[in-house]
Formats: sequence, C-alpha cells, structure tokens
Amino acid sequence: MRGISLVEVLVSVLVLGVGMLGIAAMQSVALRGGQSSLESTQAVMQTTAIIEAMRANRLNVAGYDTGGAMRCTTTAATTLAGNDLNAWVSSLQDTITRGDASACGQISCAANDCLITVQWNDQRAGGLGTRQLVTRASI
Repeated sequence: MRGISLVEVLVSVLVLGVGMLGIAAMQSVALRGGQSSLESTQAVMQTTAIIEAMRANRLNVAGYDTGGAMRCTTTAATTLAGNDLNAWVSSLQDTITRGDASACGQISCAANDCLITVQWNDQRAGGLGTRQLVTRASI
C-alpha cells in the first residue's frame, strides 16, 4: 500500500491546529504588551508637556501643586496654572486611557524641585492594575 492513511492526516491536522492556537495566543500577548508600552510612552509625553508648561510659567510654579492629591477631573480655573492643569488632566485621559477617567496626575513642588506622578489603570493592556510613572524635575 502506498500513500498516507487517514489517521496520519488527522494527527498532522491536530498538531497543526495546536501550533496555530499557540501562535494566536502569542499574538494576543504581544498586542497587550504593545498597548501597555503605548500608554507608558503617552504618560512620559504628558509629563514632559506639564513640565514645559511649568517652566513657561516659572514665577507661578506653586500654582501647579495639587496639594498631594491625585487630580482626575478638571476644576474651575482662573489662573494660567489652573488652566494648564485642566488641560493636562484632560490630555492624560484622552491619550493614555482613551477617555476613561482612570488616568490621574499629581504634582508636588518644593521650591523649584517638582515631583510629577501620572497614574492609570493598566488592566486593559494586560497589566495587573494601577501603574504609576514618577518624574522629578527642576523648574
């Protein structure tokens, strides 16, 4: 007898199917990792943006201090610093979490040394929960 038996064909299809499922699982993990990396990059860019806004308004650096609290919503603002903070929080939520209100920011300044913290929910990107990016800058 020559040729391939039906059992051999079924076994090869089964092996090929298991291999394809493994490739699909790896693709899913890679996509989640890419999303997490994108969110981290956006957080760095937004941190740089608020630092540059603070440097542009150097005489009012104290107006950017959030008082040790995470700022997740915009508030009524009458100063340039308040407007910059509102724009920053809105931009955090638009770029990092695509409109989800889980992206928050905190700024603590002592003299001209500021600590900027950005926090967001990373579960959607495959993370375990809340992630934070902390940056120290001299203004």
